[in-house]
Amino acid sequence: MPDELYTEDDLRTEAAAQYAAALQDPDSMGIGEQMTDQTWRSLNEDDFDTAQRAVGDLLTSAADVSEWAINLGADGLVPDEHELGFNAGDRPIVRIHFAFAPDLPDDIRDGLVVGIGEALAAEMGIALPQ
Repeated sequence: MPDELYTEDDLRTEAAAQYAAALQDPDSMGIGEQMTDQTWRSLNEDDFDTAQRAVGDLLTSAADVSEWAINLGADGLVPDEHELGFNAGDRPIVRIHFAFAPDLPDDIRDGLVVGIGEALAAEMGIALPQ
């Protein structure tokens, strides 16, 4: 019998699975429950139900980033507002979101994102605006 009953990877895999499962039942959460905004409370019952179904559709169609999220947290990284996106016409074809160590200075974050964006644009043959 091994000394360890489970590995760090086992823990991350299980956490990712549980995180993903929580997103599969949006009816367990009602819209507006965590908000003080009166928008949801001002809707009549039919409009509220329609809005709640739309929120549920967004949740169930969301990309499963649970493993990514668990690994970020386990590595001590924090999601950041930086993102890069490339479109083909009006259609998004690539979107990159970033997470950084909390103590990484903003100028380094900015530099990394700009550098990655420039490298990807050059590789894709896209001219960036000056």
